[in-house]
Amino acid sequence: MKAAILTDTTKCIGCRECVVACKRTYGLGPDVPRRWSSDDGLSARNWTAVVEKPGPKFIRKQCRHCLEPACASACPVGALHKTPEGPVVYDSSKCIGCRYCMMACPYGIPRYDWEQAVPYVRKCVLCHERVQKGQQPACVEACPTKATIFGERETLLAEAKKRIAENPGLYQAKVFGESEVGGTSVLYISDTDLSFLTYGRPLGDKPLPTLTAPAMQAVPAVFVGMGALMSGLWWLTNRRNKVKQTETADAKKDETHG
Repeated sequence: MKAAILTDTTKCIGCRECVVACKRTYGLGPDVPRRWSSDDGLSARNWTAVVEKPGPKFIRKQCRHCLEPACASACPVGALHKTPEGPVVYDSSKCIGCRYCMMACPYGIPRYDWEQAVPYVRKCVLCHERVQKGQQPACVEACPTKATIFGERETLLAEAKKRIAENPGLYQAKVFGESEVGGTSVLYISDTDLSFLTYGRPLGDKPLPTLTAPAMQAVPAVFVGMGALMSGLWWLTNRRNKVKQTETADAKKDETHG
């Protein structure tokens, strides 16, 4: 099964139950506003957000889980990868905090966790563990109006096109995410323009890894060299600190026995 979700913005009432469910599931604390962060509600502690547009209209924003994710192709250590089930997941044990994924994402989704002593990138993982168990993502389960539904991608595409065909005056004649940058696992149908989700830029249908992968091939040699240098500096600094701690401890012992 290629898991996906379909969000119908005409059904969203802006209750933000999806946001609460996500934060509860992953133990995400209160958000810390940053003056330099995008004003879209997403952060290292908010993996999904509901954006309000004039109307009022409410549009949920989250990782699109691209079929061929640019973030994964840009990551030099494989901290991000597309799973067989559909979600694009993240392995913090591999992440080095380079933030290439943030630059590569056409939707501006990954966020840096500045609050941690060892910062990592954070984003929606489409509740991969729940999906593996045959459960729905927490955000889908929490939606009281079924504005977001979960299922197999091809089935949801068919449902989206059916709704558009049956209500041509209600929806724009487009399933957002069907083909953009090769297609995504998060689909939208809407009665309003969703170009703001890509900052007004047309994305085209070509998967971005075809552009990022060649550029990243030049990274390993430089990356390994810098990694070796940084590892050496870390070892040297750590060694000096240990020697200093030992000398201090010995001095205290001498004072005590003296």
